[in-house]
This record gives sequence, C-alpha cells and structure tokens, in this order.
Amino acid sequence: MSYPWHLYLMGAIYVIAGIFHFIKPKAYMRIMPRYLPAHKILVYLSGLAEIILGIGVCFESTKNPSIIGITFMLLLFLLVHIYMLSSKKAGLNLPKWLLWFRLLLQFVLIWWALFYLKY
Repeated sequence: MSYPWHLYLMGAIYVIAGIFHFIKPKAYMRIMPRYLPAHKILVYLSGLAEIILGIGVCFESTKNPSIIGITFMLLLFLLVHIYMLSSKKAGLNLPKWLLWFRLLLQFVLIWWALFYLKY
C-alpha cells in the first residue's frame, strides 16, 4: 500500500528525534522530571521507542500499532513539557511562551499521528 508522503515525513521525524537521544543524552536527561527514576535508561528507551515507532508507521502491518504507540508516547512526554514549565533549570532558560507552545504542539503531534489511522 502506498501512503502519503507526509506519513513518511512523520516517521522520519521520529527516527531522527530518536537518534538524537543517543547522540545527546545529557540534553534529554536535563529535562526529565526529577520524580522519574533512571533518567539515562529512560532517555535511551524513549529514543529507541521513537526510532522503532517511526519506522513502524511506514509499513502496513505495523502502521496502526505504531500510531497508537506514538500517541501514548506523546501523552507521556506531556510530563516532560509540564516539568519544563515548572522548573527554570529544566526550562533551559527558554521563554515561557515557547515552552507553552511546545506543550500545545504535543496535541498537534497527537492529532497528526491519529490522522493516519484511517489510511
């Protein structure tokens, strides 16, 4: 089955984002909420999940489970974005409006992923 190019774009974005978890893990550990254990392991696991799910959306047999996985992953990532808003250090000295934008962007990304369940 042939999918629209923007589905492959979405998959590529997740693969690239996942790879960066392995290239720059300290950047991701810095924004992890303090109440979560084993930051480094969680950063690597989330990166691996992004890579696997990004690849998974490109194949008919794994597209829908991957989209559901991406949706749950993005919902979990809301914890990080809320933590970034509540902690100056985790907020990376970014302006509050940008942190709010990133939080709201999560919902756009969730919609974008769920959009492809109909294909």
